[in-house]
Amino acid sequence: MRIVLVGPPGAGKGTQAHLLAKTLSIPHISTGDLFRANIGQGTPLGLEAKSYMDAGRLVPDEVTIGMAKDRMLQADAANGFLLDGFPRNLGQAKALDEFLVEQGIELDGVLDLEVPEDEVVKRIAGRRLCRNDGGHVFHVDYNPSKVEGVCDECGGELYQRSDDTEEKVRTRLEVYHTETEPIIDYYRQQGLVEVIPALGKVDEVTQRAIEALKQDS
Repeated sequence: MRIVLVGPPGAGKGTQAHLLAKTLSIPHISTGDLFRANIGQGTPLGLEAKSYMDAGRLVPDEVTIGMAKDRMLQADAANGFLLDGFPRNLGQAKALDEFLVEQGIELDGVLDLEVPEDEVVKRIAGRRLCRNDGGHVFHVDYNPSKVEGVCDECGGELYQRSDDTEEKVRTRLEVYHTETEPIIDYYRQQGLVEVIPALGKVDEVTQRAIEALKQDS
């Protein structure tokens, strides 16, 4: 099964991508992992991406597309994959289509995780991370620490990331609406989009996505 997962920041894409990929026994291919792997391994595409990043510039689409193509051609992706964070815009979506045609394969579905904008802001702006271990994550409303500002796990100081403020979150949402939302309409015209309500418990959202894919198959 070959799936694209889309949704705004704070929709839970990373969590759902991991769970869906595990359930469907296909690799989870995320843009972040692609960049880390290529840069870490010193591949030509990784070195090119790093040169742009070090200069504070955006990595061109063709570099990201090249990394994604290489990853989808690896042996573990022969029977399917779940793309998370790619394609991010129309240019990348069209390049993906061209690649799939070349390989003689098709997408099985595009899952659109839907969350109200105010909920996205609340989810992200309320996050607090532990300075000692960023893996300890709390939320002022949904998962508050027992003592305000103190990590339950290690006693470290909890802080809000600089890009998690309401103003920054709304800016990220504007970018999403401008750059990424158009690919939803693009795939909708191909009859591939399934809207998945992403409010509720994590396992409930996963089950909704699985059921939507079963209906399509």
